[in-house]
Amino acid sequence: MSTGMLSIIAIASIVIWLAVSNEVLKTENSRSKLITLMTAGTLTTVILTISLFQSVSFKW
Repeated sequence: MSTGMLSIIAIASIVIWLAVSNEVLKTENSRSKLITLMTAGTLTTVILTISLFQSVSFKW
């Protein structure tokens, strides 16, 4: 995956997790919105983690 695409995914991931934090802090939080945001945040984090491990060359 290109560096530009990973940068966009990283920024989107940060924005999503900030939205999750704000939703958790609300007194009346929407459960479905929270689940959707956490799913999207987890997906973007997994994509970034897989990409990171693919780019690291392990020398055994």
